[in-house]
Amino acid sequence: MKINLQSDPRQIIEEARRGGYAVGAYNMHNEETCEALLWAAERVDSPIFMQVGRAIIPHMGVERAYELTRRIAERSNAKYVIHLDHGSWDEVMLALKLGFTSVMYDGAHLPFEENIETTRKVVEIAHAFGVPVEAELGKIPDAGENVDWEAYYTDVEEARRFVAETGIDYLAISVGIVHGVIPDMPEKPINIQRIREIKAATGIPLVLHGASGLTDREIQEAKAAGVHKFNADTDLRHAFRAGLEAVFAQGDRQLEDAMAEGRARMVEATIQKMQQYGCAGKAAEAQAA
Repeated sequence: MKINLQSDPRQIIEEARRGGYAVGAYNMHNEETCEALLWAAERVDSPIFMQVGRAIIPHMGVERAYELTRRIAERSNAKYVIHLDHGSWDEVMLALKLGFTSVMYDGAHLPFEENIETTRKVVEIAHAFGVPVEAELGKIPDAGENVDWEAYYTDVEEARRFVAETGIDYLAISVGIVHGVIPDMPEKPINIQRIREIKAATGIPLVLHGASGLTDREIQEAKAAGVHKFNADTDLRHAFRAGLEAVFAQGDRQLEDAMAEGRARMVEATIQKMQQYGCAGKAAEAQAA
């Protein structure tokens, strides 16, 4: 049986940087959502970051989530990376042992100096495994929080020092984004100028978490300013949920029917993201570079 190995995340991000587009990182939640993401990547020939995220870890654990994702991904034709999202120290160490080829260590909740120190140690260990590290600076609120945006933005000078002293490969920043979608919150456009300033100060590819709910204009401007990886989950979960609800609205139906419809709708929603980010049609490019 065919075994498709993970692709090089550095190469994928570098090709995105050179090409002026971004790659998508999306959370898997079960077998059907994992398939939906990979099927979308196959359909439009897009590289993809398959994320083991904060929702699935308490439910399944890092190891089981990785094994599920790897089992399905190895038998796909997609150019994929299995990425740990918002990992703690212990989760990152486990991920490296398991075979993740990309990790995000999240020390953003720590005091700045401690965040630098622990992130530097993570980078030293991960780089010894040949694995790039994403880290976060600034605070990204959850949907529904009362937000003073200026207090949440990533500070440019702190970003400069953080990148220089830790050696991280990619920086996740806060510029007016949230985890989740806030339907009743007054519109707050992301701070594109802050993205430009952070990119100029750090020189490394930037990441936007909470990309669900961003307008197409914001996404295009963020790409041009230096964002080459978008993390999106909420929009895709909503598409999957809509499929479940559509089937069950017809009366008592098999769970498998509902999950199949959810999967189909999530495929289409993921394809839309890939086209929007500009990574559709770029998988072969990333493989050949």
